[in-house]
Amino acid sequence: MRAHDNKINTLPLPFLFALFGLLLLVFVILNITLGSVQISLSEIWKSLLHKGDPVFQTVVMEIRFPRAVAAVFGGAALAVSGLLLQIFFRNPIADPYVLGVSSGATLLVAIVSLSGFAMGMRSVSPYLLSAAALIGALGVVALIVILAGKLKNVVTLLVVGMMIGFMCSAGTSFLIAFAEKEQVHSFTLWTLGSFSGFCWDEAAVLAIGGAVLLIASYLLCKPLNALLLGEDYAQSMGVDIRTLRVVIVVISSVLTALVTAFAGPVAFIGLAAPHLARLTLGSSDNKVLIPAAILIGALITTLCDLAARLVFAPVELPISAVTSLFGGPIVIFLLLKRKTSL
Repeated sequence: MRAHDNKINTLPLPFLFALFGLLLLVFVILNITLGSVQISLSEIWKSLLHKGDPVFQTVVMEIRFPRAVAAVFGGAALAVSGLLLQIFFRNPIADPYVLGVSSGATLLVAIVSLSGFAMGMRSVSPYLLSAAALIGALGVVALIVILAGKLKNVVTLLVVGMMIGFMCSAGTSFLIAFAEKEQVHSFTLWTLGSFSGFCWDEAAVLAIGGAVLLIASYLLCKPLNALLLGEDYAQSMGVDIRTLRVVIVVISSVLTALVTAFAGPVAFIGLAAPHLARLTLGSSDNKVLIPAAILIGALITTLCDLAARLVFAPVELPISAVTSLFGGPIVIFLLLKRKTSL
């Protein structure tokens, strides 16, 4: 990964950031206005002031607004998580799920949802699924953090993370093999990812936790920039590599865990958003890359969430399918236009 890349455009950075911010605002508004019930901007404003039609207030304040907030912070969290891991592993195809965080969450959700009836449960609460996913994800995070402090080679840590993911996936497969067809269907839908059904409590946890970790990520800009030039150079600049390694793993993994716990695994965002940031800004300076990744990740996620709701309404598409189908060609186009390696 190079310290500086060639720009694919000549637009100044302030203009690009303003453009990203404006587009994000537009897509958030569209997410609130469009749907099975069309809501005007004036009705949205009245709903924010707790005035106007009670039906519109319920749709705006209890359904669409928390979902839009979750999509914004979820996309931003996955984008920064992917960026941190790509820098950490010096690998352009690293994504937030490479260390097995998603597999750990999926295994715990499988245990709850696929064996819940055998444990005497008549139905599985969404809150229980979110709690199970968070516990599973954080369990893997704790294990990875312990290993990150002991392993000297980041490639070894990458392989260990992948092996943990494979083992969790194996456990999930065993549970699927013995589960009822209806249980497997609902579990499969969860694994495809969705921002539907977010309440304000869940959105608040994701937003507050995500915001704190995103700020912490930005505070790492200087050591991250040094790490781009190699661990030896970073050490010569006074960076504690072992501590930095643990901090990066903790921040990136917990960001991923928060999103996965409430929305399920969401593909593509963490892999592609950092590349889109590098290609549009033409820089590997993390002081601009991290804010750009936050905006681009949030922008792509809100747009894809809108498409997931509207394209085949009233049927809602899995957001992972939409993000991959929409974003993949864009990244390929930008890479071909740039004609240089990452």
